Formats: sequence, structure tokens, C-alpha cells
Amino acid sequence: MFKKILIANRGEIACRVIKTARRMGIATVAVASDADRKALHVQMADEVVHIGPAPAAQSYLVIDRIVQAIRDTGAEAVHPGYGFLSENPRFAAALAAEGVAFIGPPQGAIEAMGDKITSKKLAAEAGVSTVPGYMGLIGDAEEAVRIANQIGYPVMIKASAGGGGKGMRIAWNDAEAREGFQSSKNEAASSFGDDRIFIEKFVTQPRHIEIQVLADAHGNTIHLGERECSIQRRNQKVIEEAPSPFLDADTRAAMGAQACALAQAVGYTSAGTVEFIVDGERNFYFLEMNTRLQVEHPVTELITGIDLVEQMIRVAAGETLSIRQEDVRLNGWAMESRIYAEDPYRNFLPSTGRLTRYRPPAEVCSDTAVVRNDTGVTEGGEISMFYDPMIAKLCTWAPDRTRAIEEMRVALDAFELEGIGHNLPFLSAVMDHDRFVSGAITTAFIAEEFPEGFDGVTLDARLLRRVVAASVAMHRVAEVRRARISGRMDNHERRVGDAWVVLAQGERFAVTVAADRSGASVTFDDGATLRVASDWTPGDRLARLTVDDTPLVMKVGKISGGFRLRLRGAELKVRVLSPRHAELQALMPEKIPADMSKYLLCPMPGLVVALHVEEGAEVFEGQALATVEAMKMENILRAERRGTVGTIRASVGSSLAVDEIIMEFD
Repeated sequence: MFKKILIANRGEIACRVIKTARRMGIATVAVASDADRKALHVQMADEVVHIGPAPAAQSYLVIDRIVQAIRDTGAEAVHPGYGFLSENPRFAAALAAEGVAFIGPPQGAIEAMGDKITSKKLAAEAGVSTVPGYMGLIGDAEEAVRIANQIGYPVMIKASAGGGGKGMRIAWNDAEAREGFQSSKNEAASSFGDDRIFIEKFVTQPRHIEIQVLADAHGNTIHLGERECSIQRRNQKVIEEAPSPFLDADTRAAMGAQACALAQAVGYTSAGTVEFIVDGERNFYFLEMNTRLQVEHPVTELITGIDLVEQMIRVAAGETLSIRQEDVRLNGWAMESRIYAEDPYRNFLPSTGRLTRYRPPAEVCSDTAVVRNDTGVTEGGEISMFYDPMIAKLCTWAPDRTRAIEEMRVALDAFELEGIGHNLPFLSAVMDHDRFVSGAITTAFIAEEFPEGFDGVTLDARLLRRVVAASVAMHRVAEVRRARISGRMDNHERRVGDAWVVLAQGERFAVTVAADRSGASVTFDDGATLRVASDWTPGDRLARLTVDDTPLVMKVGKISGGFRLRLRGAELKVRVLSPRHAELQALMPEKIPADMSKYLLCPMPGLVVALHVEEGAEVFEGQALATVEAMKMENILRAERRGTVGTIRASVGSSLAVDEIIMEFD
């Protein structure tokens, strides 16, 4: 077994590999750019090597710098994580030349499967069902349009060397094919240094389901079941689960057999993933093979009990798989929510900045529930514009899907994250969505259920009442504490009022509170009473309560006369007022926000890479105005209505902050 390995990656996956290596008694070496000198993976590793400036193209993607780090530390093997150099055959070749083990597949398998065009041809030869498409190289946008028409719209335009949703566009007509081809080509060149593009048929009503395979160098190949990855946004996975709520045993077996056959056909070893698209009739088609560890691998680990990183290390060390196909048992259900630094209220645009508060829920491991948080950040850390915006992967496990979802709901509500925009509210909204709960999902779920974007959640009447009862009970605790500290009331418990008016979500609730040593009973004006119990104290930012013996977890912020509460995807300003204050508050005028409709604002920190109009130009609804790049993704900003361009305040190459003006209209 290896004595020392180097992790050629950063962030969450580097931390994940270090944890397993430490358990196996293997020393670890971290590499770090200028931006990552104080990162969590740097703190966790036994040794650290600085490899260059913040941009990945000058550090994490420079093979020579990684090789030099290996020489300097004497590492015997390298784990590449995912992204960066993980599927780069030149990196595998460089390691082989150094006599260093690559904790991944052979170079030939990477070359065969890492290229999406070649992999589809090989899959077809191996008898694997594939999606109709054009696998040849495409020279320009007009050729892309001709091919798209031959295949038939809709089509998927994809980067040959792509992954992680980058360099992918769906086109429904000629105009979208032209635009999508160029954007995919640009993103592919920026992210992978390879701008080759191919086109395939876009399957309607699709599910994205993938099979985890594991193979050694002694001819043994097994699969570990499937993962459902259909909850996607811009072709980027957001929520994954294992197993799939859609597959039956026969389809699972057939997909697993094809995945193993493909792995054997290319001489694959290590952990890998064969991705399929599955239609509503359970017909499945090969998409691609990822020759690396997947981001969503924890859900497979949770339902099988198999540490995939450990298996990768053992295979790379020449060991034979100790697990046979008949040994694999799928136990219970697991969920993974990818927590991203992005603003769901601004169409999920990337967010950067400092994590002023980062308190994940406590990790749990029992026979009835698991909560696991794979992360690479700490409180006070910086979310940089140079790397992927993923903050953490929050995972839950339970004996069945219903309970796994409920564990995830509670864990999301308990996740404290401040300082940047993040997608916690959106993840909570999905967990409560009837269609998700039923399992009736496709890759179009987000586009279909949130067509106008995400603007928060409105709590249903029952949950809102529970929040109101909790809020007034908490407010009473705060009032009693205030009276005790000030000393202005001798009998503060008795002098704090019992009658209150609660304003929440545009509604008014008249309630009375009867408190005792074990909690408070909150009675509404219709006679209904809810019992609230909690050990919350003023100043706590997380409230764990029970309302009528049902758990309720809320993130709490203080505002004048009440609280800002966040739970289940909703953000509420809840005010608890005396009856007289409520009367006066009703007379206050509402503040009207300023009209910013005449400006095109930069929706995220980013770089202006193109301006598509000039001053004085007439524009129409939907017309492209500017392209802003952030975190390697191109974002095309379009006109919301017809108008005339007045002054353009930004230029190509400008680095803009959130809400900085790009142009204004007459």
C-alpha cells in the first residue's frame, strides 16, 4: 500500500480524499494556488506545495507544476479528484513517466471515454444503446445548423471534452443552434482548452440516471447500482439520489450490465460512471462515461456502505476487488443537495464573497438516519471567482425515500450560511415540491416548475400558523429577558403582555399566549391552540422548536419588533406587536422601490466579454445585449422589452460588481 499520496485538486474533493487516506494510514500532500493558501484542504493535509497564481490555468491545470510537487515530496501516487486534470490523458502519461501511480483508470481508457465523440462510437461497437447524433467535428455555426436540421430539433450541442454542464446548450431552432454553437465553443475552450463540439438528439421527457462501476486490473468489474441526477439547472446537477425512484429491478440490471460491458471493452480500472438518459418508457441511451470519481458519489456510498475513494486507492495499488457483484446490496435511500454560491433570486447567477457565517448541521450516523456534509470551506473563507461555486454537498440517508427527504428538509433548515448568495432556499423548495416528492421528475423539472425563475416560497396556511405560534413564543421569551435585564419590572413574568398581533406573509394573526415552565400555549382568535416548546434564547441564530410535538427548525435574525425567519425555502419578516402598536402600524405608508427598469445591470460579479449592441440601437424583447463571464460560465443578458440604447457605461474587458450599470436606455 502507498505511504504518501498527492491530491491534485482543491476544495471539497481534496478534503474528501484526505479523510479516507488518513483512515487508511496514508500521508497526504495538498497543492494550493495563491487563492487557497489558507483553504481547508491545505489545513488538513500533512504537507502542502504552492503551485502558482489563483487562475486554474496557471496552477491546478499546469501538469509540470503538479509533477514538480510530486518530486519535491516523494509522493507515490496521485488522486486527481474531479475536474481539473482528472480526465486528462497527458497528465496520466506524465505520472507514468515519473513512475507514480495514477489513482484512476489507464491512459487508454481516459482517451477512449474522456472524448465524448470517441466514447459514443466505442459504446455503439460494444452493443451499448446510444442516442442518435452527429459524432464528427463541426467546423462552424452554419454547419451546426445543417446537422441539427438533419437530426431534427430539439438537439443538444455539447463540448467533446466537456463535463459539469459546461459547454452545453439545447437548441430548438436555427437561431438557437447558431448562438448555442458559439457559446458552447467559447466555454469549452475556456474550461477545457478544447473547443471541439458535437450534436445529438435531445430526448424529451428525459431522466438522467447513471451507473457507478468499479473495476480492478485483474479482470473484475462490478456495478454499485444507479443514481438519479435529473434535478438539473443549465445541465448542472443540483440534487441527486440513490437509488432512482423510477427504475425497476430489470432495467437496473440491464443498465448495470451494459455499463460493465463498456468498462471491460476499454480496459477500465478504478471507479467510473456510465451516464444514461432514460425516457418515460424506461428506454435508456448512453450519454458518456466519466473516467473519474463523480461529485455525487456519496449517495452511492451511503446506500452500499462502500468507500469509493478507498477502493480507488486499493485498485491503484494493484489489489484485487474484495467485493463481488452478488455482495452489493442497496440499503435504504440517500439524498444529496449541492449547495452553491449563487443567487436563486437572480436566476441562479454566481455569487462571490466572504462566508461571514458557516455553520452546517451536525453530522449524524445511526441505524435510522445519516447526515453527512462534504465541504471544503470554513467560516471566514472566501468564495473566489476563479473556481467552481460549490460550497458543500449535504447528504442524508434513511431507510426509505420519504424519510430521507424529511431528513434533508430538517438539515437544510439547520444550515447557517451568510455573507454570499446561496441556493439553500431553492433546495428546500424542491424538497417540498409535490412533483419531486412523488418522484415524477425529469431533467426539465426546474425549467417546467420554475419557468419565471425562483422568487421564494409562500408557506401554506398550516405551516404559517406554526411559525406564528413559534414567533410569538420566542418574542415573549425575549421580552421577559429584556425586562429582567433592565430591572424595570419587579415581576417581569407577570407584566409581559399576553395579547399580541403577529404580522407574517401579508396576514395578521391576533393571538394570546399562556406560558409556563415547559413552554407556551398560543391561542388564535378562532380558538385553535398550538403548544410550543423550545430552549431558544435571544441571540441564538438557530431555533429548534416543537410545535404540537412536531419539530420546527428556523434560522433567526432580529429586526425591529420581530424576527427575520428562514425555513423551508421561505424568508419571512415576522413582526410581533401589541394590539395598539398594530393599529398604528397599519397606518404607515409603504416604501416604493426605485425604478431601475431603464438600466441593464450586471447581475453578478463578472467580466464583460462581449457587447452586442451600440449606442442608439433599437433593441427588441429577448435580444442579446451583453455577455458576462463568471466562474467559467458565459451569461447572455437580454432585453426585457423593446427600447433604444442610450449610454453604454461598460466596455469589453470591464470587471463589474453586482448591480453595476452596463448600459442605460432612453
